[in-house]
Amino acid sequence: MGIGGSDMYRQQILDHYKSPRNYGEIDDPTFTHVGENPMCGDEIRMDVVLSEDEETIEHVAFRGDGCAISQASASMLTEQLQGMSIEELQAMDRDDIVDMLGVDISPMRIKCAVLAEKVAQDGAEIYFGEKEIDRTTTEEDDD
Repeated sequence: MGIGGSDMYRQQILDHYKSPRNYGEIDDPTFTHVGENPMCGDEIRMDVVLSEDEETIEHVAFRGDGCAISQASASMLTEQLQGMSIEELQAMDRDDIVDMLGVDISPMRIKCAVLAEKVAQDGAEIYFGEKEIDRTTTEEDDD
C-alpha cells in the first residue's frame, strides 16, 4: 500500500475518532458488556441488540474513552457489526480489525485496536452462557 493509501486510512481513523458513529447507549439492549485495555487506559462499553431469533446483530452502540485507535476501531466496528450474525462476530480476529483500520498497527497498539472486538465477542459469549467474566481486559490477550 502506498503512502497515499495510508494517509487516507489515517484520515478515516481520525474522522471516526473525532465523530464516532453509533456513540451512545441503547435503552433496552439484548446485552451490554464493558472492557478495558489497562496498558493504555482505554475503556469501551458496548450495547448490542439482537434480532428475535438471537442470530443477527440489529444494532450496536458504544461509549467510553481512550486513544484514537481504540475509539476509531469501536466506531468502525459498530458499523460493520450491524446485520452480521453472532457466528460471524465470533469468527472475527485481529487480522479483520487491522484490515478494517487499513493501517499497520504496532504490537503495543494492537490491544487498543482489538478492544471493541473482544468486548463484543465476550459480551455475546456471556449472554449465551459460554463465558463467565465481569469485564473484558486485553491484559490477558495472548493472540
